[in-house]
Amino acid sequence: MTLEFINYIKELIEKKESVLLQEKISKLHPADIAEICLELDIEEARFLYRQLDNEKAADALTEMDEDIRNELLEELPSEAIAKRFVNYMDTDDAVEIIRDMDEEKQEEVLLHIKDIEQAGDIVDLLQYDEDTAGGLMSTEMVVVNENWSMPECLKEMRQQAEELDDIYYVYVVDDDERLCGLFPLTKMITSPSVSKVKHVMNKKVVSVDVDTPIDEVTMLIEKYNLVAIPVVDKINRLVGQITVDDIMDEVREQTEHDQQLTAGLTQDVETSDSVFVQTKARLPWLIIGMLGGIGSSILLNCFTNTLGSHPEMALFIPLLAGMGGNVGTQSSAIAVQGLANNSLNSQHIFRHILKELVVAIVNATILSLMVYMYNFFIYGAFDIVTLAVPISLFIVVLFASSFGTMIPMVLERMDINPAVATGPFIQIINDLSGMTFYMIISMILSKIII
Repeated sequence: MTLEFINYIKELIEKKESVLLQEKISKLHPADIAEICLELDIEEARFLYRQLDNEKAADALTEMDEDIRNELLEELPSEAIAKRFVNYMDTDDAVEIIRDMDEEKQEEVLLHIKDIEQAGDIVDLLQYDEDTAGGLMSTEMVVVNENWSMPECLKEMRQQAEELDDIYYVYVVDDDERLCGLFPLTKMITSPSVSKVKHVMNKKVVSVDVDTPIDEVTMLIEKYNLVAIPVVDKINRLVGQITVDDIMDEVREQTEHDQQLTAGLTQDVETSDSVFVQTKARLPWLIIGMLGGIGSSILLNCFTNTLGSHPEMALFIPLLAGMGGNVGTQSSAIAVQGLANNSLNSQHIFRHILKELVVAIVNATILSLMVYMYNFFIYGAFDIVTLAVPISLFIVVLFASSFGTMIPMVLERMDINPAVATGPFIQIINDLSGMTFYMIISMILSKIII
């Protein structure tokens, strides 16, 4: 979407050129329309939406940024939301929109949904936690009975497919609606007409329970290269499916959230958020960082005599602080990644810690030797700075690596998002520990070396 085109759309909106605007946006993908709305103010976005037909308006709404979407719907009456948007959405998309409304408005929207069956499905889905398979699934899918013949199966599939945009899999259930397997479409062609579905279905099917966490669903889809995964209840009855596009949306949102946590933000923020919202998200970590800086200054004040005797030591404080932060962030990033993709489970924790320790020793040795060689030519072989800096650097790298590896694991055990262990938190701890090691080692060496 080019800037020139967006500016052209803005110009059409400003001039109220409805006919020409309809012509230009009617050929756009719903995702492109949602992208354009990001560049418009709320009144411009509302005018644009009034030019869309109901089906495209509903599709674009599902692609839209959550904050803008809520603003668009805020002033619309419940009846308009139901008739113009919800009636043209899949259940999972409708649930996502309705979930953000207050309870009173939810009830009003549900009462105005034309399709009673759809309204019932939405009510059922709203009962599930949004971070579980039940909260993300859609009830639209093709389902056949294991006892159907091929002609009967084909007839039913045609009828069900008329209501769907895409068909990912055809699910097979028994008379009690319990999931039995998948129906391979190739069998429709190759199997004789007298065959029943149960004779040709694939009984090996990967499914998830309605209470399965989203991250576990994501891992299963990735592990088995699925485009959709069926969702069952406690007695294995088929209740819905989760498609790969829904999972990708969740992964993207979680990635953005983790990046913000890593950067030291306490809540989700957007560039469009107010000054107050952005300040509220940033300030807590900045205060922690400030307190960490004050702690470092207090610590250094305790060693003024050592620094006074050897002022050149102050030149290497940024080196130790920066190296500790970098090593800690690297280690924590690898640990968080391992926890996220389940490659770092209880069986592999000890092996990972051992490997990280070996890597840290190798890195610490090389870095310390490089610093020693530099100081050797500048200050001499046995100067306090020559010895104190590489020794401190070696310890700092080992500590930062161990700390960065262990903290995410501890937080994971405490059911806390491991991403919060990165960024400013690790930086502060490593700054304080690094300065402590540096000053103590320098003080000891100053008493040994005369």
